[in-house]
Amino acid sequence: MRALVRIVSWLYAIAIYGFIFLPVVVLVLFSLQATSFPIPPFTGPSLRWYDAVLADTRLTSALVNSLLVAACSSAAAVTLGFLSAWGFARFALPGSALLRGLITLPLTVSYLIIGMGLLVLFNWAGIPKSLLAAGVGHVVINLPLCFAIIYSQMGDHQINIERAARDLGAPEWKVLLLITVPVMAPAIFAGFFLSMTFSWDEFVISFLLTRFDTTLPVEIWNLLRSGLNPKTNAVGSLVFAVSIVLVVFFELMLLRRKPA
Repeated sequence: MRALVRIVSWLYAIAIYGFIFLPVVVLVLFSLQATSFPIPPFTGPSLRWYDAVLADTRLTSALVNSLLVAACSSAAAVTLGFLSAWGFARFALPGSALLRGLITLPLTVSYLIIGMGLLVLFNWAGIPKSLLAAGVGHVVINLPLCFAIIYSQMGDHQINIERAARDLGAPEWKVLLLITVPVMAPAIFAGFFLSMTFSWDEFVISFLLTRFDTTLPVEIWNLLRSGLNPKTNAVGSLVFAVSIVLVVFFELMLLRRKPA
């Protein structure tokens, strides 16, 4: 009976992971297809479509735009999230529970609603569609995540270290930069790389808030509008590879928080 349960458990695990990763495996496999149609049978391997992607200026520009927007918006989100978390953790603010709930509220709101709201706001303010507007949208959706990660890691032992630094004559800005930030570095980097992951392949807000300079997910959507294109498999594989790298960094930052 125990052997049967083990076999069923293994089959269930294989089915679950196969359901999750089979589309990715197919995507990567047919990105190496040698022919012009990303359909069976497989003919390859070949880097033909990766060469085509790197030779396409629109795709490479969109790739650079995605990296730029992801890096800048994640840096802004993690900075604002850290300062907000530090303020709530170190000072007794009136209505702090309500304010914390308002900061994390965007986590429960659809990206479509957030994007449409920002589009209406920017149109009213006369701000044109651009990568900057998309970056602001990414800050809006990533700041609550960074705040939640960093705030959850702020404990009483850090307060004692900060108090000791103040007793030794350190001004507040030195305590913040030389004590609090290094102690919280794993949580800060975890929030940054997780934000990078979400921003890197975010489509809805980027689609609504950009016009001529677009990000890579929007450019992939433009390719798909014309039907099956082998370059989309290569681009998708590159997006997946970058996402995996960012997630690995995130996991490494979390592991550093665990005591040996």
